[in-house]
Amino acid sequence: MPASGVSAAAIAARLSAVGLPARVEEHHRYTSVEAEVPESLSTESWREVLQVVAEADRFGLLATSLNGRTLWAVVRKAVPTTGDVGGPSYQR
Repeated sequence: MPASGVSAAAIAARLSAVGLPARVEEHHRYTSVEAEVPESLSTESWREVLQVVAEADRFGLLATSLNGRTLWAVVRKAVPTTGDVGGPSYQR
């Protein structure tokens, strides 16, 4: 499992420990974690959830009147280096 998968799995486990069962998905450039957030989540639990997702490269909360609230986090996969392709600051 790539390092991003290990980090995402750790985030998912910690979210589950707070009471938010999480889903982990592997993508080409990143690994994502998603969890449904109930309306009744306590302030203390929110603090812990924010500490957990702060370990990701990006995170956010999608809230809609139709689907409720979904917390998401993304851990980027390492970009392989291929030498000096495109100059010193260029990465694919």
